[in-house]
Amino acid sequence: MSNRLQGKVALVTAAGQGIGRAIAEAFIAEGAKVIATDIAEDKVQDLKAAKRLKLDVRSQESVEALAKTIASEFGALDILVNCAGYVHNGSVLDCGDKDWDFSFDLNVKSMHRTIKAFLPAMLEKKSGSIVNISSAVSSIRGVPNRYAYGATKAAVIGLTKAVAADFIKQGIRCNAVCPGTIESPSLDERIATASKETGRSVEAVRQSFVERQPMGRLGTTREVAALALFLASDEASYITGQPHLVDGGMAM
Repeated sequence: MSNRLQGKVALVTAAGQGIGRAIAEAFIAEGAKVIATDIAEDKVQDLKAAKRLKLDVRSQESVEALAKTIASEFGALDILVNCAGYVHNGSVLDCGDKDWDFSFDLNVKSMHRTIKAFLPAMLEKKSGSIVNISSAVSSIRGVPNRYAYGATKAAVIGLTKAVAADFIKQGIRCNAVCPGTIESPSLDERIATASKETGRSVEAVRQSFVERQPMGRLGTTREVAALALFLASDEASYITGQPHLVDGGMAM
């Protein structure tokens, strides 16, 4: 490792598993002081992070309280990574108001909360990199049965561009990472659910996910983390306001 984030303070949401955990691990390995948060606090306890905390990103009060705590202990964040998310399955006909509202609250409004809470200190410092996890399934590409999810991830791209445009003159960069289909506990859960709902075997459902990837395989969380690491680092100092695909050619 090359200590690409040496001395930088980074907060990662949903760091307990999947993409969030891989990003937290990559940042730690590159020298960052990582504040690893997750709604399931037990899932971050084995990370070698500077701080491990429970955080419900759907709670304005919790996010604001954490921002105060971090400011007093670490000062301004150098890096904020928003990973928390949820995949709703179904078309518009399968999406009730509760599904829609929950999807937008967790996938989009959570980022609004964290950015609003942590950005002021970044602005005082006149530097900061924000990385939001979006998806290839968004404004970039539509796929069947991802109605609410695709809408939320498109909104994340719009949010990312807006933050980048508003604060580009003040040292803030904001980018979105757009994964394709990635091996993760979340995907395993979706495969198991689809298997039960359709009566198809788990293996057959998994193969259908693989087949929609032009490379013929699923991505890994480490591959997503590598892109997030680059965008968070000073190596990407001339890059802001863009969706960056790590999707095995899915959106090609």
